[in-house]
Amino acid sequence: MRKELIFSLPSLYREDMDVYGYYFGKGEKSACIIGALRGNEIQQMYICSQLVKSLKELESRGAIVGNNEILVIPHVNHYSMNIGKRFWPGDNTDINRMFPGYNLGETTQRIADGVFAKVQAYSYGIQLASFYMPGEFVPHVRMMETGFQNASLANLFGLPYVVIRKPQPYDTTTLNYNWQVWDTSAFSLYTSATDTIDEVSAKQAVASILRFLTRMGILRYTSHSGYIASVLQEGDMTNVCADGAGIFRRCFKPGDEVRRGDVLAEIVSPDDGELVSSVKSPTDGIVFFAHSQPLVMEGTMIYKIIRRLHQ
Repeated sequence: MRKELIFSLPSLYREDMDVYGYYFGKGEKSACIIGALRGNEIQQMYICSQLVKSLKELESRGAIVGNNEILVIPHVNHYSMNIGKRFWPGDNTDINRMFPGYNLGETTQRIADGVFAKVQAYSYGIQLASFYMPGEFVPHVRMMETGFQNASLANLFGLPYVVIRKPQPYDTTTLNYNWQVWDTSAFSLYTSATDTIDEVSAKQAVASILRFLTRMGILRYTSHSGYIASVLQEGDMTNVCADGAGIFRRCFKPGDEVRRGDVLAEIVSPDDGELVSSVKSPTDGIVFFAHSQPLVMEGTMIYKIIRRLHQ
């Protein structure tokens, strides 16, 4: 293992922001794994730290196939992480909306440029990502429909679902999109947590990455076969929104089956405890995403449900 400085940002008032990468093996740039680009992505950073630990052990046993290099960057935005902010503390911008970056631009553009210069040449790019809303997912692989995506490769992670998403204009500045445009097969992995650590899904994510690297001939590693993934389009899901504001009582969690008419959640008045609303499922299906915060605002998306195929 080699620990190298990937990018450094000087600071007048704090220590320099040094981003480090951990290299395993030598030769062709085969796979790059990136963790926390945002300051609240604790789970994503933790998964990468456990991956570094596993790869270090595997490398010592000679398990990295010759002429392959793996790069792991556990975290980029620890400037925000150590003060409890999700986005860049200076101007509240999102590093993952600044790719491929610009070395003469705003601070987050320069960070994105410095990181992307180191990671763009790899054959496979894996980002441990998080959703823009607080909640929990069924662990899955997500890809953007850029014309360069390959769902068959995404199946090799052995996670339950592969989700294909049509990119919106604002998605063109994400790491996943730009990796694909620059000829890297890119995948975003989502687990059950973001700002807390979920050991079960973290271990599942590490195992899925090691499984993928093995199946691509980069590692020699014996792993369980995992799931035969169901490939979904984003449009295959029904979004369920809160029709009132108040204290959120969740009745179903990700992975649960629901039937049309089931009470998915109750919204309770924070003043007198009376029931404001019972949110019912509009379809039969499987809960893919569920809101996880104790309060909810009217109109907030609180569930994503995978509709039954016959509907």
